[in-house]
Amino acid sequence: MSKRTTAAAEAAAAGGRPRNPAIEDAIIDSTRELLATKGYSAMTIGDIVADAGTTRPTLYRRWPNKYALALDALRYGLRKQREAYQPLNLDRLSPREAMVEAVRRLDPRYHNPRAMTLHGNFMAEAERVPHLLAQMRELGNQPRCQELTDVLTELQQRGAVRTDVDIDMVVTLCFGSYFADFNRYGGDVPADFAERVVATLWPALATE
Repeated sequence: MSKRTTAAAEAAAAGGRPRNPAIEDAIIDSTRELLATKGYSAMTIGDIVADAGTTRPTLYRRWPNKYALALDALRYGLRKQREAYQPLNLDRLSPREAMVEAVRRLDPRYHNPRAMTLHGNFMAEAERVPHLLAQMRELGNQPRCQELTDVLTELQQRGAVRTDVDIDMVVTLCFGSYFADFNRYGGDVPADFAERVVATLWPALATE
């Protein structure tokens, strides 16, 4: 059964009953898909409820407006992405392996192949809806980059990374490499991409 059929059935059965998570999931899924394919400004509440197989009153009982729904859809996707990661244990990895794993986790496409399109759409809205891109930075980009910052800082403290390294710039270069790769080649990121990024940078970072 499709998400639209499921959501419609749940909505019909729900009536005055407590909220049904299946309906909310269908609305969030539809919003995420439409944000990537149509963009925030072009996406309408009508599009969302039609795709999710539900109704406007059902949606508005949960979210006051399109912006609040878009933020919840963004938070949902980012939370699922973070939950997909295994804990990063530096004691079980060599310094270079730890950096490779942290760089791999910078990829916006991890667990969401449409993430680059979503980023592009949010950047395109920077003039019309600046808070949307700000939320992407706060909820997605900064936490993702912070993990690499923390890893490199810890490696510095352990003596594996030089103390004069500009960690913030290294993180920016690593994060930006994924966008550069997508803009140059498109498609999925190569399996060895993080290793190649670190192989290029590591000689300038390592103490030995």
